[in-house]
Amino acid sequence: MEMTKEKKRQIWIFVLIAYGITYAMGLLMWYGSSKGIDISVFPIAQMMYPAAGVSLAYLVTKKGEKQMPKWFYLWFLIATVIMMAVSVLSVVMPKEKTMLNGVDISVWTLISNNFLVVAGILFWIFLLAAGKERRRLYGLNGNLWKKSILCVLLFVVLYIGRLILSSFIEGQTDLLWIILTTPSTWVMMGAILLNFFFSVPAFFGEEYGWRYYLQPLLQEKFGLRGGVLLLGVVWGLWHLPVDFFYYTSFDMGIIMAVAQQITCITLGIFFAYAYMKTGNIWVPVILHFLNNNLIAVFSGNYSSDVLQNQVISWSDLLPALAVNMALYGWFIFAKPFRKKEKEEITCGE
Repeated sequence: MEMTKEKKRQIWIFVLIAYGITYAMGLLMWYGSSKGIDISVFPIAQMMYPAAGVSLAYLVTKKGEKQMPKWFYLWFLIATVIMMAVSVLSVVMPKEKTMLNGVDISVWTLISNNFLVVAGILFWIFLLAAGKERRRLYGLNGNLWKKSILCVLLFVVLYIGRLILSSFIEGQTDLLWIILTTPSTWVMMGAILLNFFFSVPAFFGEEYGWRYYLQPLLQEKFGLRGGVLLLGVVWGLWHLPVDFFYYTSFDMGIIMAVAQQITCITLGIFFAYAYMKTGNIWVPVILHFLNNNLIAVFSGNYSSDVLQNQVISWSDLLPALAVNMALYGWFIFAKPFRKKEKEEITCGE
């Protein structure tokens, strides 16, 4: 199928925002990390760029479309720009950390966290105000909630299974048992679930860009399986700035980038499976939220700082690949991926 001029413009705008801004901001991350400046605002802002790219692409190419959720997209763009500005200011005008609930936290991180709460509240207001029909036309409506809930529960089971397998391989089953039987673990779990409604712009930011927008385009071009595998690679490469300057130190950046490919390809298969099975974009949004936040709970750290400055070696990659393939990768052979390649690519059927 020949691509229309409008579709080409949308893709260019999406790529320029999702990748252009990500890599440009990566230069600031490199500068900040080299100077010992806290750059923890950058990853949160980066998560919003893909959906901002979709929002801008639609606003530019569909100006006369009355059924477009214009105000929702405009607010998401404004929120993204503000988060970008806070990220830049955190490097240009670094401030000393402050103590909050016994934890050292950057002033700029505190500002971004507070703004994200406001952004999350307005996110839901503009989303609901858009109306059911606009949400449906632009992939923002929830669908097939029974299947959706089952997909979420399946992911939680697989996630815990991955923890058990990984702890067994690393000889840390005793530590995992202590964490699982500690009451504060489950208290923290409840608090994190409530936090979803306020932090949703970040996770929506990735999934609306990757799963809703880019996945169908790649599947149309490269097939149901090939498109999702390619999306995993594309998604992994998008993480390069945080791989080198946030998740770990620069000298371990290449190892982390390879580990990121393993994660994004295998996890991307399950996210794609869940989205194709339900046609509900909120399912991968919730799965992404759980994947990122349960790390803090089950590490026993109870803080997102566990993601920063990780130590990783080449010997960690093969076990990670084996575990992720065993739990997530095999879904590439599930029913949603077995449709005829010439069928129209739709979700939730």
